[in-house]
Amino acid sequence: MSTLPEEILHLICPMHLLLEPSGHIRQAGPTLHKISPDPLEGARFLEVFEVFRPRAVTCMKQLLQTEGRKIRLRLRGGVRTQLYGVLVADGQGGAVVNLSFGIHVMSAVRDYALTSSDFAPTDLAVEMLYLVEAKSAAMDASRNLNTRLQGAMVAAEERAFTDTLTGLRNRRALDAVLERFKRGREPFALMHIDLDFFKQVNDTLGHAAGDLVLRHVARIMTDVIRKDDTAVRVGGDEFLIVFGGLMRPERLGEIAADLIDRIEEPVSYDGRECRVSASIGIATASGGIDNPDELLEQADMALYASKRAGRAQFRFFGEAPAEGGPAQMAGK
Repeated sequence: MSTLPEEILHLICPMHLLLEPSGHIRQAGPTLHKISPDPLEGARFLEVFEVFRPRAVTCMKQLLQTEGRKIRLRLRGGVRTQLYGVLVADGQGGAVVNLSFGIHVMSAVRDYALTSSDFAPTDLAVEMLYLVEAKSAAMDASRNLNTRLQGAMVAAEERAFTDTLTGLRNRRALDAVLERFKRGREPFALMHIDLDFFKQVNDTLGHAAGDLVLRHVARIMTDVIRKDDTAVRVGGDEFLIVFGGLMRPERLGEIAADLIDRIEEPVSYDGRECRVSASIGIATASGGIDNPDELLEQADMALYASKRAGRAQFRFFGEAPAEGGPAQMAGK
């Protein structure tokens, strides 16, 4: 049988082997060189490959008897990927063996870092590789899109619950927090805060100055509250703070007094000072509450008691008016 030129065999059968009558490998395709950890030319075929089906083959005579039948084999060294092959005798005692990875092609591509150039142009494995690559690219694109969509959803939800001017929670977020406390029957406290003299800042220095003051107050509240507390801008110059599990009047009073002191510190705007103060009303729900609006109303009533007491005050709901004027707890 005449032998095809080496370059032709390498192109159309990159996993071929030419065997001498002695069983030694005379020529091997480029893909086999890539997957074999040992040199192939000059080595005995059965010392490099283990033929295990249709039956164990131990010599060249037995190997030639498999002519025309599908054989299964694997390399004896390195990654022992299963291979499929067919042998054709060359009429001179030697043989041509052509191999493939069969259903194990994806494992082989992974294990040996193979590319389409390692397969015959007509090999269906090439199309499979393209399909796998296309699927992988589509999956990556899908994952990236899902990640972006999830990020957009999180951002949208965050915006829906955030006051755009101050970065605090908004009324929608407050309703969700109060509903959680209602379902859990958890104790919590509400602190209703209203800025005194804020209208004068807006009227004399403009809304930009007023916005600066509101952002300044929001930063103070963020500094004062705990990680699990919720500071809310209800609207205009009104704020609410929800304190989960904090019921001690002494501690709530300390927080309110600290807020008033820090809010009263002047804020500089365009070379001029913006001065506001705060009135605060506090209400608590020690055993939870069925209707959060009731507690909001109680905090609101305590707030206006503070304003009637002279502003820059804090009052608890149900607290009796202090003798002689403003609430003594406020220290004002």
